[in-house]
Amino acid sequence: MTRIGLLGGTFDPIHIGHLLMARTAMEQMRLDRVIFIPSCVPPHKKVPTLFSTKDRLEMVRLAVDDVPEFEVSLFEVQKGGKSYSVDTVRHFRQTLGPEAKLFFIVGGDAIKELDSWRDIDELKKLCSFVSVNRPGYPRGEEKFRYHAVTMNGIEMSSTEIRKRILAGKSIRFLVPDAVLGYIKSENLYKIRN
Repeated sequence: MTRIGLLGGTFDPIHIGHLLMARTAMEQMRLDRVIFIPSCVPPHKKVPTLFSTKDRLEMVRLAVDDVPEFEVSLFEVQKGGKSYSVDTVRHFRQTLGPEAKLFFIVGGDAIKELDSWRDIDELKKLCSFVSVNRPGYPRGEEKFRYHAVTMNGIEMSSTEIRKRILAGKSIRFLVPDAVLGYIKSENLYKIRN
């Protein structure tokens, strides 16, 4: 049985923490590959994305380009509209078939919010959840089962990276070099109206 990790997000922008999260989940859960799924319009985000869907997608592609076990899915971007996890997992269940075991990777902060997700009961039947810890978000007693993965490393978020970009501070070493090059070449440091 093929073991597939699904890692969705706005990736606004993708950073080293996302890649470490995927690699850690892959190693600890013995996954064959991890599929990164950039969202089109995330239903839970109140602040609009800083970078366009095209830019976010290209940065994810650049970030995983040289990692054979990582790939990028266009499903949510091509579907358009709000990106609900249950729709995405239904798509992968149908596409990959019953021989694939699906693991939906979330941060330790998101695991506490899963009960509020659309069609969570169906989602629990379609995949297993993998919670990757994040500093400052201790695991508690959740109402459902999940696989706990421990990631050593750094506290980092796309929000912090965006703040650094807008403040004119360096994000070198926080994002892959190819992503940094793209941000510079596309002039994404500037605030867009």
